[in-house]
Amino acid sequence: MATLLQNPLSFLSDSSLFVFPKISHSHLHRHRNRTTLHFNMALPTQNPAVEQHRLIIPNKHGEKLVGILHDSGKKEIVILCHGFRSSKESNTNVNLAAALGSAGISSFRFDFPGNGESDGSFQYGSYWREADDLYAITQHFHESNHVVSAIVGHSKGGGVVLLYASKYRDVKTVVNLSGRYDLKGGVEERLGKDYMERIRNEGFIDVQKKSGGFNYRVTLESLLDRLDTNMHKASLQIDKECRVLTVHGSSDTTVPVEDAYEFAKVIPNHKLHIIEGANHSFSEHQDVLASVVVNFIKESLLQNTV
Repeated sequence: MATLLQNPLSFLSDSSLFVFPKISHSHLHRHRNRTTLHFNMALPTQNPAVEQHRLIIPNKHGEKLVGILHDSGKKEIVILCHGFRSSKESNTNVNLAAALGSAGISSFRFDFPGNGESDGSFQYGSYWREADDLYAITQHFHESNHVVSAIVGHSKGGGVVLLYASKYRDVKTVVNLSGRYDLKGGVEERLGKDYMERIRNEGFIDVQKKSGGFNYRVTLESLLDRLDTNMHKASLQIDKECRVLTVHGSSDTTVPVEDAYEFAKVIPNHKLHIIEGANHSFSEHQDVLASVVVNFIKESLLQNTV
């Protein structure tokens, strides 16, 4: 059961903020020594009826997953999943939520365990576990009289939504943004050469920030979890009735665009859209990305009503 945070408290916000331009109500809730805010507000979109609510939804491990519901008042809802070492506040998720709101479509963006405001510790792998976390989210909304019409994931989140589709098969529209096809790729870039020998000797590798200082720890278990996750096998198991869109930037230097073409080869019902010149985060192409994703979801909704 989700926690809808309450207890009225009024204050003024900076009207220049993109996400929270005007706050009409705010609620303060203390839960196990955590202070959390629940906002009701109009989004900076063409649909002023969309409100935002802060929700806490537990996963099957009892960890509290914190998210923001963008409520258009309709049953259909899209779940937005962030990428590696990111959060629900990523530019991509915030902008997609706003674009969906403009189209009158509800969405929910949340933090996976160990990221953002959610409970738990950060794990380098955990792709399948995050697919199960996503299931906890979708089940909450199914039980709350919503219809989860699509799941969208960026980067690692792109892999997670595809794994979800291969396992649960209860959401018929899936959007993979910059997801990695070969999870053995990119490991050496993060962990350095001879990473397997070093992690077997030490049991872990501490990754440093580019600016210096500790960033995160990779354990042998979490590394093997990632290396053993087979996106090719999972992609083949996605139901042919599930419509999958992969969007990738041609100038992505984090996950090569070739990975997108590999997904296109094996996923049964697949559409590929390459955004020319876009990087991994679509930094200079957010408007194009939002248009492509929203149009695909709208098309899917129309097909589902036929």
